[in-house]
Amino acid sequence: MSVVVLVADGARYDAFGGDLHDLPALRRLRDEGGLHAITSVFPSVTGPAYIPFLLGRFPGAVGVPGIRWYDRSRTRCRWPDYARSYVGMQFTQFDGDLDVTAPTIFELVPNSVGALSVVTRGLAPSRRHGTLTAKSALRVGITHFRGRAEGWLDIDREVFDTIPRCIRDDRPDFVFAALAGVDKTSHARGHESPAVREALAIVDATAAQIRTDAERGGYWDEMQLWVVSDHGHSAVHTHEDLAGLVASTGARTVAHPWAIGVSPDVAVMVSGNAMAHLYLEPRRRERPWWGALEARWSPLVELLLARASVDLLLLPRSSSECEVRGGARGSAVVIHQGDSYRYMRTTGDPLGYGDDVTGTANETHDATCASTYPDALVQIATLAASSRAGDIILSAAPGWDFRARYEPIPHASAHGGLHRDHMRVPLLTNRPVARTPRRTTDIFASALTALGVAPPVCMDGESFLQPSITGR
Repeated sequence: MSVVVLVADGARYDAFGGDLHDLPALRRLRDEGGLHAITSVFPSVTGPAYIPFLLGRFPGAVGVPGIRWYDRSRTRCRWPDYARSYVGMQFTQFDGDLDVTAPTIFELVPNSVGALSVVTRGLAPSRRHGTLTAKSALRVGITHFRGRAEGWLDIDREVFDTIPRCIRDDRPDFVFAALAGVDKTSHARGHESPAVREALAIVDATAAQIRTDAERGGYWDEMQLWVVSDHGHSAVHTHEDLAGLVASTGARTVAHPWAIGVSPDVAVMVSGNAMAHLYLEPRRRERPWWGALEARWSPLVELLLARASVDLLLLPRSSSECEVRGGARGSAVVIHQGDSYRYMRTTGDPLGYGDDVTGTANETHDATCASTYPDALVQIATLAASSRAGDIILSAAPGWDFRARYEPIPHASAHGGLHRDHMRVPLLTNRPVARTPRRTTDIFASALTALGVAPPVCMDGESFLQPSITGR
């Protein structure tokens, strides 16, 4: 048995609806296996959102709260800024930032290959195909910072040229191949643009070639081929200069790409660009909870809540409790104790659930998966408890993002937030599954099941290839 995971980075769930006349291989997968709507993670952004596929964990829980974050403890990030940004050369630090006790699938399945994977721990350099060579990694950076969306389609075509041939010739047990063109063209042109369909056509061609080779080689019946996305997209009409807004209050502010400052009051770390961490009084080496910050920083919270750009504002109060504010929609709290998650309305219903919600991770997922904020209880609780998360966490309102400057491609579409447009993603399987998939973390668990590999002690997902026995 082998497992092949193709990530159509940034593809929305509805991209695989309709007759798919222009994507015949994906249509055939959908008709023979199935199309499932599953939930991504918060933040719903490339990098952190690959962690579920390759570690089976939520990103905040294993040390990666966003594509940009501030290191209060000074244990991973160095002077002079103590900040991390995976958009640039610091992407090489990604593996080292991950919790060493959480194994990657590459470590559990040595006969693996990958292409354009941010996570590479356990993957030998000779097995990092296509865009993961040193030369082409440099070209990836140049393509990004020049802002040429078409350049990403060329990179995807290299994955198409390389990965099917690798599978045919080397027969690896596990393959993880990301194709970034959908995401990059969505940012540049909008998620409904013809360029996005062109990028999807490359995904379709890759799936078609893998299948053709497997059928000719007689190993199709022993292959699991899954096409999935790491996050969705939604149109952006206005870019909020979040760092500038915070600085307008008189607070000394640092933010990427200029994250160096003298005794900053606030570090602004934007991800995706529809979410952000704000680190208050970052000179503190240990994380304060909101109760210790409230007296000084409540005016900033009120300023942010008054902005049309802010949909949700999270205030972590302890490792088990986070306040959720939604402007005119009022406040609630999310509480995580043991295996139980609880959403309690206080002055309103910011998540719009219409009632309090209590249950296990699976029960609260099922109760909220059709809502505007699917799986928000688990995602809020997990990220807020992360020692590397901010003291204020923001999720942008539809139509907005938080980065008005310094983007090489002005975003016509964005992601990163808790809204269903960002959190709800597609999963195509080449044969029917035993259980309805819930989360992107289920990919990891299911791959291990297919390969007969014992799972690690801690996972945030369950296999959809057999009935659930963990009851998480």
